[in-house]
Amino acid sequence: MRKLAIALAATMAVTPALAEQYYGFADISVNYLDWTNKTEDLTNPDIGGFGGAKEDFFFLELEGGAGFDWGDVYGFIDLENPQNVSNKGQFSEDGGATDGFRIAAKGSIAANIGKSNWNYYGHVYSFTEASNGFYDQNVVLGVSYDLFTDFGLWVKPFFGAHIENQTFAGSGFNGFMAGYVLGYDFMLGEQKFAITQWHETEFGRKDQFRSNGTEHTLNSVGHNGAVSLWWHANQKLTLGVQYRYADHKLGTAAYHDATIFTAKYNF
Repeated sequence: MRKLAIALAATMAVTPALAEQYYGFADISVNYLDWTNKTEDLTNPDIGGFGGAKEDFFFLELEGGAGFDWGDVYGFIDLENPQNVSNKGQFSEDGGATDGFRIAAKGSIAANIGKSNWNYYGHVYSFTEASNGFYDQNVVLGVSYDLFTDFGLWVKPFFGAHIENQTFAGSGFNGFMAGYVLGYDFMLGEQKFAITQWHETEFGRKDQFRSNGTEHTLNSVGHNGAVSLWWHANQKLTLGVQYRYADHKLGTAAYHDATIFTAKYNF
């Protein structure tokens, strides 16, 4: 299973046979995402919501990553509402408004530029509402930078051109994306903890991709991310709580947020 997860993380690259590996990880997790009541109200189409109707959901995630002397790779695949894999989908009578089976996946690669901390960077994110064929695929190509501190904080910012391919909007250049991932490990007594964050800002988005099927229109700038606290209970078990946020993203023309509760098994 560990090899499977690392292979998933490397979907955009074939690892050279003689590459030196510095680190690698893989995990599988059970997650429950709980949207705030405010978010559920402001996205409710029955009361004039801002689009992208939101409902709490359960998902399974397989995640992996690895670092080599030439760069690093990362990837995940989420199975959302897996208990409804056999229903007729998000927009059907038995599927309800938001509880259809969905698949989200991401793969990223950062390849070293010489001996500097700069990298050629790329990622692909894909979301599919499997039973009715809705999809949204996002490709970002650009550069990233690796920043490490003496006190344990690391930050990896990136910037790139954004190309999108979506069921209703079609395909094309959709502005730019900038963002970062960061992490900080620390101890409380004998217990190991970590704080992590990922954040993405899209800007210069084209009108082609800003409609969400309502009278509301997404701004040309949108934000998306999460801040997480992890408790490494032991080598195999990690428990976490995440604050998930988005603004003029995920089909909703407003700020919306949620809490995610996570239990990971580390391979």
